[in-house]
Amino acid sequence: MTQFEKIKKLNTMLLHEMPEYQIQAMQINVNDYKQQRLFLRSLMNLREPMPVSEEFLKLQDDFLTQEAQEKGIVHVQKLTPVVETICIWQGDITRLDADAIVNAANTTMLGCFLPCHKCIDNAIHSSAGLQLRDVCYQMMLTQGHEEAVGSAKITKAYNLPSKYVIHTVGPVIYDEVTKYDKLMLVSCYTSCLQVASEKQLESIVFCCISTGELCFPKRLASEIAVHTVRTYLHQHPETSLKKVIFNVFKDEDYEIYQEVLQNLQ
Repeated sequence: MTQFEKIKKLNTMLLHEMPEYQIQAMQINVNDYKQQRLFLRSLMNLREPMPVSEEFLKLQDDFLTQEAQEKGIVHVQKLTPVVETICIWQGDITRLDADAIVNAANTTMLGCFLPCHKCIDNAIHSSAGLQLRDVCYQMMLTQGHEEAVGSAKITKAYNLPSKYVIHTVGPVIYDEVTKYDKLMLVSCYTSCLQVASEKQLESIVFCCISTGELCFPKRLASEIAVHTVRTYLHQHPETSLKKVIFNVFKDEDYEIYQEVLQNLQ
């Protein structure tokens, strides 16, 4: 079965579960790969957490695994550190084969429900597969309340090249950055590092937590991120972590992190 045939079958199976989107499906060119792929992502984003059939999971996993290979897997052990064990990598975080990648989650921990939204939460859940939303849902049911800002939880990464995803909830900036906001961002990074160390992981990739739509100023956020990571590594020489990667997507973010790290030398 080709990748395109898999997409169309997955869409058919999801539409059987979610018939309310049949009208939208009729407006999409049945022979257009890109349109069908975006529709599949949209349906996966919209789907509420609930049991998934073994048939769907096998087909989904086959498709996402091959898609990951086609995108190109980036081996983090080949990345060159800028300072000590700290690296910068620009690109799609879902391509990195680190022991763990960090997801900027929301307090529900269920991923982004906006179809094809450009946030990292959406990208990670879309590439991992429906299992990720379901396992997060089960964790939250057990916990009985929303996730606190500054905390972190770890799950398997399913169809991502990484082994795990560490989910953390960053602070939202509504006006000026407060001392509490800074402390919560520090807590995000520290919590993720602690979880990774407890799991004896050797590599972790951080996204730019709380920047973008959550409006934390980028330079300040990068300074906090770098300072927190270096402080943790220096204070915990016994940690299993051998490589910490800051993942950026935009040129502006790359330049900021490059400058912040070079100023440490």
